[in-house]
Amino acid sequence: MSKNNEMTNKRIGIIGAGPSGLAQIRAFEALEAKGYAMPEIVCFEKQDNWGGMWNYSWRTGVGKYGEPIHGSMYKYLWSNGPKECLEFSDYSFDEHFGKPISSYPPRPVLFDYIQGRIKKSKAREFIRFNTTARWVSYDEDSKKFTVVLDDLKINKTYSEEFDYLVVASGHFSTPNMPYFKGIENFPGTVMHAHDFRGADQFKGQNLLLIGSSYSAEDIGVQCYKHGAESVTLSYRSNPIGVEWPEGIKEVPLVTHFEDDTAFFKNGTQEKFDAVIMCTGYQHKFPFLPDEMRLKTKNNLYPDNLYKGIFFNELPQLIYLGMQDQYYTFNMFDAQAWVARDYMMGMLELPSENERRVDMDKWLERNDNLENGDDEVDFQTDYIKDLISMSDYPPFNLDEVARMFKEWLKDKEDNILTYRDKTFKSAVTGTMAAEHHTEWMDELDDSKERYLYEPEEEELIPENL
Repeated sequence: MSKNNEMTNKRIGIIGAGPSGLAQIRAFEALEAKGYAMPEIVCFEKQDNWGGMWNYSWRTGVGKYGEPIHGSMYKYLWSNGPKECLEFSDYSFDEHFGKPISSYPPRPVLFDYIQGRIKKSKAREFIRFNTTARWVSYDEDSKKFTVVLDDLKINKTYSEEFDYLVVASGHFSTPNMPYFKGIENFPGTVMHAHDFRGADQFKGQNLLLIGSSYSAEDIGVQCYKHGAESVTLSYRSNPIGVEWPEGIKEVPLVTHFEDDTAFFKNGTQEKFDAVIMCTGYQHKFPFLPDEMRLKTKNNLYPDNLYKGIFFNELPQLIYLGMQDQYYTFNMFDAQAWVARDYMMGMLELPSENERRVDMDKWLERNDNLENGDDEVDFQTDYIKDLISMSDYPPFNLDEVARMFKEWLKDKEDNILTYRDKTFKSAVTGTMAAEHHTEWMDELDDSKERYLYEPEEEELIPENL
């Protein structure tokens, strides 16, 4: 690489300060630390803090300034995959916590970890909070993007120009809400998983979840854990297929509702107190014109993104984190490092036709994946490809893939106890600690409860 001082005159806009947007900022800071001249970077975040989905809000519907709520996080959410599979290769859990922790931390602990790396930098200086993108246009003559923005706090609309635009707004915030005949007359609660904020309100209730995604699995088990009377999961095509405990079952798709009774394709019917639609999310970019908008369903390799990053007809338009995800934080990093090198003029992309050939190769392989192990191998190879294109610190991807496959088997073996398993870090080699309480018995997801040492508590006199 050669140091590039021409970039100081370039402007880069980033939409979203979640894990992907923060990864992009971090990638530029890593290069600056090596003495490279930096472009001007401006990141726009509609929430009042960074973290994206990990920035929990008790609100549903709309936020303080009337914008649709972005986050779908809820109380009592614990990681549903080993933390060792999402670890930053340049910022380990050991470095952050100073001691081994368990492999399946709750949301507040993972959010603390995300913030730990970025707080060591000056990233906050690049972010304008409470600011949302309203519209984007691109001028073929000037080769610049114009972004129309709203400062929500002072109710001001303005526009700015950028040479590159990074869309890091995520794709798990706009619910896909299906309709079933008669549901408008259902007398109990009907919501989408996006608006689920915790299992407390469903204690003692008979609960119907529609969907067979990770959110259906996790919300169903959480509600069971926190005292729901029963949980029924209704699937469209394929059941989740694990061995459920008594109190949780799977049935084919709902056909219709009559008052509080749901009717299913297998001819059965049952009364319920509440319905939660775990029916996925839409890739939604209302700020982008049709010709620049990524149009895809949730899958491991969206079409029209070269290397899963560059919009093929206009590679200055960059998308991060738009894939279905086994890998998360470290995949966003690998993408951000490659995107950075292109924006810095350090990586030259092949022609549009050559990019099309490369995408078709990945899409064909994606279409032939048969099971979870195949999907893990596919995304592992994808990240290896990205890491070969940049200087992102390498880590043992084969070991991470092995852990993912073990995790898939653990869930099949026992959906209620897989979070009690431990794994070894592929970054530091540290073996995770066992959590002080079995997951099914742990009803407190706070960071303080998670990190406390039981043996220390026992030394405190009872009268204190």
